[in-house]
Order: sequence, then structure tokens, then C-alpha cells
Amino acid sequence: MKKYSKIKIITIILILLLTLSACGGNGETATTTAPGTTPEYKDTLIIATTAQPPTLDGSLTASQVSLTIAGNIFEQLYTMNKDYEPTPDLAESYTVSDDGLVYTFKLREGVKFHNGKEMTADDVVASMNRWLEVSARGKTLLGGSVFAKVDDYTVTLTVPKVTSDVITIIATRTFFPVIMPKEVIEAATPEGVQEYIGTGPYKLVEWKQDQYIHLVKYDEYTTIPGESSAYSGLKSAATPNLFFYFVQDHSTRIAGMKTGEYDIIENVPLENYDELKDAEGVVLYSKPSGSLNAFFNTQQGVLSDVKMRQAVMAALSMDEIMLASYADTAHFTLDPGYMNLNQPQWAVKTGSEFYNQKNPDKAKQLMAEAGYNGETINLLTTPDYQEMYTATLVVQEQLRQAGFTVEVIALDFPSFMSTKGDFGKWDIFITSNGYNIIPPMILAVNSSWAGFDAPEVALGLAAIREAGSYEEAQQAWADLQQFMYEYGSSTAIGHYNTSMATRDSVDGFVYFDLPIYWNVVVTK
Repeated sequence: MKKYSKIKIITIILILLLTLSACGGNGETATTTAPGTTPEYKDTLIIATTAQPPTLDGSLTASQVSLTIAGNIFEQLYTMNKDYEPTPDLAESYTVSDDGLVYTFKLREGVKFHNGKEMTADDVVASMNRWLEVSARGKTLLGGSVFAKVDDYTVTLTVPKVTSDVITIIATRTFFPVIMPKEVIEAATPEGVQEYIGTGPYKLVEWKQDQYIHLVKYDEYTTIPGESSAYSGLKSAATPNLFFYFVQDHSTRIAGMKTGEYDIIENVPLENYDELKDAEGVVLYSKPSGSLNAFFNTQQGVLSDVKMRQAVMAALSMDEIMLASYADTAHFTLDPGYMNLNQPQWAVKTGSEFYNQKNPDKAKQLMAEAGYNGETINLLTTPDYQEMYTATLVVQEQLRQAGFTVEVIALDFPSFMSTKGDFGKWDIFITSNGYNIIPPMILAVNSSWAGFDAPEVALGLAAIREAGSYEEAQQAWADLQQFMYEYGSSTAIGHYNTSMATRDSVDGFVYFDLPIYWNVVVTK
């Protein structure tokens, strides 16, 4: 048996590259406590988020609002530290068999669920096998794998083929594999679990629909020793109560931050960035966060014809879309890549000939070749995320100018997420998607996200994951990105920064890939 405390060296090299752009504020904000006095802290942290989560079942969603809240309730076997290294969470360690096909995890003992039950291998096996079955990421990247119990505190994962990214996959947050009690897993329906019971520093006590979610410190929580490092290490639940208010109206969030009604607001609209920057008692955090992408319906409808998808891409002006959505060129970058631009291995530019063409004449020619006869193209969107909604309206106008008939379908965020799974109800949708560590994790190659299931995708992903060198993996990704543009499954629109704001009485806040609240205190 070969002992590994971290993932294989080649994968570590890949994920460390993300640190160049992953860090926003360092969590050290000003406080109002006078020197030499002992600060008094509030027992409640008030957070204003942009939308109500569609679910808190982490295995089923890529929604950032869902994952942000759920990350306080649930934990996983391994998680990511600030350097994007997979780090023990509910597992103590793992080993890999000599043939690379069997991973053996030693579990932490004495970990309690929020219902008071101790976590054992039965819970882990039930949770992880469900994740492999229902999670888009689990099915796509670890299909054919299975977890099994060895004893009460040991489980194995058997994979069908050798790859270098297994621990990275189970340590990430998007569609993240959370551990729940076995009985909760067994009672789950296709729509998700019926109870949200985890092992995290906070437990769910109330979800008042369309208003807020209230989390309370779990007194029986046992944190992992060591300093806090992104999602790993110390989780102190420093403030006993977390309230996440669903505040879709941007002006309400901004006003609430300035008056102190909210301690933290997520997703600062960029047109309000300078306003908050100059506001008394407000601290801003900003970081490169992801790409704004347009996804096309390759399964049904008018865009099932590749020439129609190419016609749409020919008509788009990414400059106009990004400027309208992000207010200032300082807040975005134009680039055809789907991956983090500061990640040299994956920041390839293949497919650039299909990007930002701004060519309505070419669009009309392709429409004619496809036999387009004025059929309506439905753009699905949600006003709950301003950048997505604004981008959709700009795309609507650009396509109309090119000769398409276009309608916008605007829904609340949970309805948007459920409707995009019905291929008969949309032709294009636009989402802002956070960066992922390796290409196989991005939503643009996930068939359950927008229905893109060409066989070339599976072959391309396998070539990346099984590559024998840095250069081979890079070329395999470059080839797959080129194919995605030629096929017209989606297009990157541009890369964006995101911003959050806190009151200067907030300390201990960390803005990582997702905001981290468990070590936050608020001075009275």
C-alpha cells in the first residue's frame, strides 16, 4: 500500500496555480474596539444574499447560494485548504492500492450529527454512494465507482480506472459530497433529502420560505485541530446565530449595508461598488471569480441545428454584454477560455475564431443556410442575479438586430434552475459560473447542466484525466475546448470579478471561492 497525505504531485502542481487569483480580502477587517479593552460581540450575524436557494442538498446543486449556506451545515471526507490542496475533513487519512484502483479512508471517530447520532462507515457509504448515483459531478467523473464498509471507521472507494484527480473531485464544493445520516439518505426522493442533518459547525433550525434561513451553532461540534485555512481547519462557529435573508432587490441590499441593517451583503452590484467604497463603516472585498457563459439547447428546438448555434455566436458582441453586466472594464476581462485566466495550464484560447465575432451578416448567412423561418428563440433567465439578467437582455437585442425572433422568460432563481432541465422550454440561458480547479469539473462539459452530451466530450475528458504529462493534459483540454466552440454547445462571454461588503465591525471574514462565515465575529 502506498500512503498519501495529499493528492499526487502532478495534481498538486495544477491546483496550486489557482492561488494566484483565488484570494480576495484576507478576512482582517477593522474593528471598533478601543485599545486595551475586551471586545463584546453580537450573538447574531445578518447576511443579505441575492436569492433563495433552490435546495440545501449539496449533491444536487451547483448554486452558489445553496453551497454557501449548506457549507455551514454539512462536511465531506476531504475539503480544500487555501492553497487548493485536498485536506482531511471527516476522514483522517487515505491510502491507495498499488494498482491505483482502491482508496481506503480512515474516518474520524466521535463525530456527531446534529441529531446526536455518531457518524460511522454506514452513514459515509450511504451518503457517498448516493452522491455517485445522483450528483452530476459524481456520475460524470467517477461513474462506475463504489464505496464499501470495511469496519465502523474505515471505508473503501473502488474506481474503474486510474486517474490523478479522485481526491480533488471529492474535496471540491460544487455538487459536493456531503455526509448525512444513513436514514436521511434512505428517505431521500429524486428531488432531494427530506431533512438537512449534517456534522458541520451550524445546524438548520428554520427555513422561512421567501424570507430567510436561520442557522444555530451546534454545541456538540468538534473542529479539526489546526488553523483555519479556507474550508479546512478551525471552524469555531464564533457567532451563535447566522441569518441569511433573501434580498433580491439590489438597492435594498446596498441601503441595508450603509445603515448597518446587514452585517454582510453578498454580490455587490458593480454599479454600486464606488458608492460602497466611499461609504463610512463599509469594507469591500473583490476577487476574480469565474466566467459568464451562454449555454445553447443542443437537444431540442430551433438551436438543435449546429448552424443555428453558430449563427447566434456570430451575432454576439461580448464587449457590449460584459460592459452592460459588469459596469466597468476594470471588473471584467474578455477571453474565450472557460478556465481561470491565471491558471497557465488550462487558460487556452482555442476556439477564439468563434468568440466575440460581432458579425450580424455572417449570422444572417448561417440562418439562411439552416432554413431559419422566424421561429422564436426563448432566452431563459432570472432577475435574482443581475449580471445574468442584464446579459440576457443585451443578447436579446443583439439577436433581434441580426434578424432572430427572440423572447425572454424571466423566473425566480429556483424556478430558473428547475426549468432549465426541461429542454422544451428554453433555447439559451446565461449563467455566471465560478472557476473550477480542473476542466472535467466545469459545467460546460457536464451533460446534466445544459444537455451537452456529444461522445467527443467523454473522450476528451478521459484524455485530460489520463494524460501522462502536463503538456498532454493541456493539449487534450485545448482540443476539447476547440470542439465545444465548433459544436456550438456554449460560449464564454467574459471573465468577471465579484465583490462582497461587510461592516467594519465584522472580523474573521474570509472571501474564498465561496464566502466563509464560521469564524466571523461582529463587535457590538
